[in-house]
Amino acid sequence: MNATKIWHTTVTIAELNEKGKSTMNEHLGMEFTGIGDNYLRIRMPVDHRTVQTYGILHGGASVALAETVGSIASTLVIDPDTDICVGMEINANHVRSAREGYVHATATPIHLGRRSHIWEIRITDDQQRLICICRHTVAVLEKASFLSGSDRGQA
Repeated sequence: MNATKIWHTTVTIAELNEKGKSTMNEHLGMEFTGIGDNYLRIRMPVDHRTVQTYGILHGGASVALAETVGSIASTLVIDPDTDICVGMEINANHVRSAREGYVHATATPIHLGRRSHIWEIRITDDQQRLICICRHTVAVLEKASFLSGSDRGQA
């Protein structure tokens, strides 16, 4: 997709980080760090909360980071008065390990449809080396149906 501004909702990095308090974002140390016309960026420390027993970044932590940035990006594209977003599918290819510092995830859109979004999320280390690449599919649901439970079990 080109660099046309895609956001429906205007938000600051500080507001995104505030909304992440008391969630997994805060528990894993995730912090939003950048927003552009067609991307959203977040980082997460490689530390005792995010490594596995070999002392390298846990693949599940990478996926949690990717799903967070992709899902939040989708919520900024939709009209929050009429729709909500939920993750449908995510896949990840772990390319390189990380042992320290931060990993940085950048979500860019592949497809922004009326009822689904697909995001590419590239996770890099502090030296911009590719750690993981993900594709995340998000369902866009009608808010009223979702809140009433009438779409229960349907994504």
